[in-house]
Amino acid sequence: MRNRWRDLVFGFRLLWKDPGFTTVAVLALALGIGANTAIFSVVYATLLAPLPYHEPDRIVMVWSHVAGSNNGVSAGDFLDWQRQNSTFESVAAWTGTALSLNSGSQPEQIQGSACTPQFLHVLGQPMLLGRDFLPEEGQVGKEHVAVLSYRLWQDRFGGDKNIIGQQLRLNGEQYAVVGVLAPGATDRLQTQMYVPLAFKPEQINHEYHFILVMGRMKPGVTLAQANADMQSVTAHIAQEYPKSNQGWSSSVEPLQNDFLDRNVKRALWMMLGAVGFVLLIACANVANLLLARGTARQNEIAVRAALGATRKQLFGQFLTESLALATIGGALGIALAWGLLKIILALMPQYTLPSEADVTLNIPVLLFTMAATMLAGILFGCVPAFQAARLNLNDTLKEGGRSGAAGKHRVRHALVLAEFALALTLLAAAGLAVHSFWNLTHVDMGFRTDHILTFSLPMPAERLKTAEQITAFYRELSSRVQALPGITAATVATGFPVQGANFGMPFEISGKPVADRSQRPGAGFIMVAPGYFPTFGIRIAKGRAFTEADTAGGMHVAIVNSALVKKYFPDVDPLTQQISVEQLIPGVTNLGPPINWQIVGVYENVRNGGPKGDGFPEIDVPFAQSPWPNVSMAVRTASDPDTMSKSIAAVIRSVDPDLPMADVKSMDHLLEESVGGERFGAVLFGGFAFVALALAAFGIYGVMSFSVAQRTREIGLRMALGAGEGQVLGLIMKEGLTLGIIGLLIGLLGSYGIGTLMKSMLYGIGSIDTVAFSAVAAILLFSALIACYIPARRATHVDPMAALRDQ
Repeated sequence: MRNRWRDLVFGFRLLWKDPGFTTVAVLALALGIGANTAIFSVVYATLLAPLPYHEPDRIVMVWSHVAGSNNGVSAGDFLDWQRQNSTFESVAAWTGTALSLNSGSQPEQIQGSACTPQFLHVLGQPMLLGRDFLPEEGQVGKEHVAVLSYRLWQDRFGGDKNIIGQQLRLNGEQYAVVGVLAPGATDRLQTQMYVPLAFKPEQINHEYHFILVMGRMKPGVTLAQANADMQSVTAHIAQEYPKSNQGWSSSVEPLQNDFLDRNVKRALWMMLGAVGFVLLIACANVANLLLARGTARQNEIAVRAALGATRKQLFGQFLTESLALATIGGALGIALAWGLLKIILALMPQYTLPSEADVTLNIPVLLFTMAATMLAGILFGCVPAFQAARLNLNDTLKEGGRSGAAGKHRVRHALVLAEFALALTLLAAAGLAVHSFWNLTHVDMGFRTDHILTFSLPMPAERLKTAEQITAFYRELSSRVQALPGITAATVATGFPVQGANFGMPFEISGKPVADRSQRPGAGFIMVAPGYFPTFGIRIAKGRAFTEADTAGGMHVAIVNSALVKKYFPDVDPLTQQISVEQLIPGVTNLGPPINWQIVGVYENVRNGGPKGDGFPEIDVPFAQSPWPNVSMAVRTASDPDTMSKSIAAVIRSVDPDLPMADVKSMDHLLEESVGGERFGAVLFGGFAFVALALAAFGIYGVMSFSVAQRTREIGLRMALGAGEGQVLGLIMKEGLTLGIIGLLIGLLGSYGIGTLMKSMLYGIGSIDTVAFSAVAAILLFSALIACYIPARRATHVDPMAALRDQ
């Protein structure tokens, strides 16, 4: 231990005496270690860290399961699950709700959650002030209480400690604040206010699936036991209610990352692999620097060996020096990771990660950094340490420190090949991500995206109760908005392009009944006003669009998209067909009797799910024939749509003072948000690829510079014998470019592998993308050319006489 300490002190002293070498090596290591620390902090917080709740392993999601997919839960199923299960300590349900808070001149929308009184207990979320919901507050007529998130309490109410008991006007009614949640994961949710979910008698049925269910398993119960128990419960319910529950079962799944898209999980692991490549390239760079430095220290090593130092001692000395260098790089890497993490979180689209992911440089992350630092030190330190330990004492003293040059050249060349192969693989990943993003930004969305402003109108459930009231209200509102100067068209609908359909409904083709109702096909279902298609410029491929004549008393008509026709009416005229869809009744959480909708038009596919969302069947029906209280509005403007929001808000307030104008965004902005994840991935992969490219170019530059320095005598002799500058330049360039090309060829295998792994995350390209691969290979080869040219050019200025005399 004493010897190791002495070696460590000596190593730091050597690094201090050679600031140029130390600076370059430390920066390379800091880049690799800092990038790994930053990305691992995201991976750890998202995928590895336990949930920040009490006994999180017992918290599970309980889904209804049908046709191979998870689904929401009906109120009737939930209440039966509560009564009949034997494996849960408690079960709670919730659904998202828009709350209109009116405390001044202008109402504002608060994203809320209506949840049964056991919800916060199941989650294990502590209170900062006040209390949780009482059991009786889950009853109709007693539910006018609210719990605030810590973030909302701070941002909206200034952290008022006297907030408990205060009255809030929500959706036009008075609610009493009874609690404030403690700070934590709930502050990263969109939901910022909680109100009780009280089931009205008409809501308790087994057909309308509108809630989500979470459970806390009893101590000692396993996931398999909970699933078996719930399968028995759902089978019993299906026997009792065969019409609604035949073919339905359940799925019990851990809460952790249950809402996280699998492509996000894969992207996180791939990002960690990418920065791992950056660290490996940095290690190869530093190993090359140490090999070059070791050559200059051969006489020192020979003297040490002559004085009795064993190979083990020499190996230990050099490895300790490498660990000292890694320690400095690791310390600087932590500081770099702190800044890099701030940048990553700022660039990351909101709500990409689950709310439980608290991304910080915590103790597990710092332990990872320590392990990565030590591993890096060993990786780049072993090769030069081994070279020093096997140095031939007699040859070194005889040849003045030039022994073993050929062997070291081979090692350096191998390291450069590895750098280039890794760099090309990482560049290929970046090229694929960028090409995929480019494809997404150039797809035909199926509608005109320019000069459109969209916003939602979160109408309280009790405000409009009948179909006639809903139709009249939105007809009047649309008329007033469209009359504003600068607005050329206005429409309302329950779903918009890019934002999605909001309703998914099973349907039957009239005359072709389905025996098992759970196996009925599904489609997006949108109620739209007559101005919907002209406002968005959606092209009608066949038949007609809706008109003002398509009223509640007329024939029920529908317009479907080309995807539905292609899938279900490939060989018949769709305008001769009818589709049967159960009625959606305003204010009633239950499905009504089936309605036969006559298809009168077919429109070209619109990407309602964003640029990637093409090909899903959709059914549009006239708003007057299937009205719904909660809608969104879109207006087409003659100028910048963002300038119209104030005048529109004034019109809305004149019609209903309690109705906020929420989620105001232009369609161009929505499109930008829809590709935010792909943009973020392209930027991050591109950034790390640029670092890898710079490190690889520096690596080949260092090797070629050292080669020129070692071959000064040979170059001088060649020039003395008549070799011109062009021949010397070609000699050095050929050596460097040969290394670059071989590295590229090896890297092509890695590029194919990375393409295979990324295939499900990409759009419009396969595992082998000739365009992307050719571009990144050309960039890497060009960087190699520049890196080789500088030392090659220096070689042409060697003075033959001086070189021969010095040697």
